[in-house]
Amino acid sequence: MSNDAFNDGGEHPTDAPHEVTGRQRLIAGLWPPRVTRAQLIVALLLFGLGLGLAIQVRSNSDSNALRGARQEDLVRILDEVDDRTQRLEDEKQRLDAQRTELENSSDQAEEARKQTVEKERQLGVLAGTVAAHGPGITMTVNDVGGAVRPDMLLDALQELRAAGAEAVEVNGVRVVANTYFSGDAGSVKVDGRKITSPYVFKVIGKPQDLEPALNIPGGVVQTLEKEQATVHVARADDIVVDALRPAERPDYARSSGQ
Repeated sequence: MSNDAFNDGGEHPTDAPHEVTGRQRLIAGLWPPRVTRAQLIVALLLFGLGLGLAIQVRSNSDSNALRGARQEDLVRILDEVDDRTQRLEDEKQRLDAQRTELENSSDQAEEARKQTVEKERQLGVLAGTVAAHGPGITMTVNDVGGAVRPDMLLDALQELRAAGAEAVEVNGVRVVANTYFSGDAGSVKVDGRKITSPYVFKVIGKPQDLEPALNIPGGVVQTLEKEQATVHVARADDIVVDALRPAERPDYARSSGQ
């Protein structure tokens, strides 16, 4: 039998068509992936929804952590909160007390300083070491005949002191506690310093008390006028006494605080 006859009588296996399996068709349908715009949007929405649910679940778990705690744990946590609150309240009260103490100390120190300064000023006025001013009177004595004696002027000073004089200056000499008048009629000295007529008394005090004290019947003014002196008393709202005395340190006396 010839080859042509053999070929005509049957089919060659290589000429049979290639069969495609179901698995191959599935792979061919899935790869390469063909993602449409709608599928991409749906995927993003699902991802966002899943992420939000995860965050919500975790937040609920954190906020509700105490719901699952035992009663003993809750009591212990509550006690710790109460203890912390009490400690903070105690600290607040302590700080408030310190602030009040500091404020009071500051106020007391400032008040003490003010009182010390005022006391120093008052003592300075009395000692004649500081100038002073205030309401008062001016008494001018003109002794034309030179008949006014030192004791007459001393009487005038004593009368003024008794009427409440707080600061006095006579012819530029500051009058203090140990001031004295000496000399003779027409030749008067104040604390050893000679003064001449007219004798001018500058006095700080209440004018309503000082002037009447000089003009009482048989008082200073009438006594001086009997010696042919002329006396003029004038009230003023502001008298300046600025004659000063040097501060003297005692030789033996010391403050009891030293």
